[in-house]
Amino acid sequence: MKKIAVITSGGDCGGLNAVVKGAAQMAAHFGISCYIIPSGYAGLYNLIDFDHLVELTPARLDSVNANLAGSEAGHSRVKIKKIDDDKKYDRIKAGLKKFAIDGLVISGGDDTGSVMIDLAQHGIQCIHAPKTMDLDLQTYSVGGDSTINRIATFAEEIKTTGRSHNRIIVMEVFGRYAGHTAFRAGIAADADAVIIPEVPVDFDVLYEHAKKTFMARVADSDVKAGTYLILVAEGLRDASGAEIVDESAGLDAFGHKRLAGAGKYICDQLIKRFKKDSSVIEFMKKEHLYVKGLYEMPEVRSVTPGHLVRSGHTSAYDVNFGKEAGAAAVLLLNKGLSGMTVVGVDGKELRYMATAEAIKQRHVDPDMVAFYENLGVCFGRKPAAINLNYKKVEGAVDRHL
Repeated sequence: MKKIAVITSGGDCGGLNAVVKGAAQMAAHFGISCYIIPSGYAGLYNLIDFDHLVELTPARLDSVNANLAGSEAGHSRVKIKKIDDDKKYDRIKAGLKKFAIDGLVISGGDDTGSVMIDLAQHGIQCIHAPKTMDLDLQTYSVGGDSTINRIATFAEEIKTTGRSHNRIIVMEVFGRYAGHTAFRAGIAADADAVIIPEVPVDFDVLYEHAKKTFMARVADSDVKAGTYLILVAEGLRDASGAEIVDESAGLDAFGHKRLAGAGKYICDQLIKRFKKDSSVIEFMKKEHLYVKGLYEMPEVRSVTPGHLVRSGHTSAYDVNFGKEAGAAAVLLLNKGLSGMTVVGVDGKELRYMATAEAIKQRHVDPDMVAFYENLGVCFGRKPAAINLNYKKVEGAVDRHL
């Protein structure tokens, strides 16, 4: 290894600049030159047309802030297999040869990883540094902790608006197939209900929990103020298990149907039930809130922080893991490995696994859902019984997931 390059792909999030920095710093330790290939796989495909690449020299690396989210290397959502070019792999290899790049550090999630496997199978040496704020890989992935912290902060803060206006607030966040970030952030923010793709929602159960909790808070308040917070992952599924999608919006670059707005859907379902429930007007009158024709039921509003949860600053945990993952990827390249994903560095042990295994989807543990249901959090179903085994362990336990 004399020259390597770093690619970040898929969605932006916290920790990616730490991956870039860790890779470049470890490369420098071994006397390897490290470059940036900008704009993800789009940049890799067009590498042959570049006049020069930015080298991450110590001086250039000083301007890369590992604590900022986003990526100095940029992003794109491009699936190499879908490029309409019979010579696409030859084109990519020619670009790498032009700049004498011996190996690639590629940071991304499952879609990025699937492309990386494809590249490795075509003889391009590359190592995967796991990145996805969805936390749905088999390994910990950079971005998860940063995103959970930002969602939890926004969710906690929106309660001030909810309580000021006696509103039920539905906050929609990312998470199409797995609800890890909504789940963990919801717990951290003391959300009343957490709706995730792993648990199809029964809207009657959710409504009864929301109505009972909200009414109790208002009734118990000496200023008649209360709110109820629902955190929902965008991959909402109804009781039949069907995903709420926008059939008219087509597919994204990786063939996924575009989602239709989980937050608004939940609002509509709750509003419909409030309108039909005669006890709601009785409650509003009893608490001196009722105004005929203007204020006959609690307001239900949705809010979507969207890409704000990807942006801003990186958590300390993700800076640490990102640097370790980027540096470890260089070490694996230097060992001649390819098509592998960094799991982590634990003392003297560098752990890795085949990327094909690493990108298999991991869902929220149903037993953990039941655990928190027993603490009073609503997941849009009747609470399941908690059933734990008790196990004594010896020594330190590493808990990434």
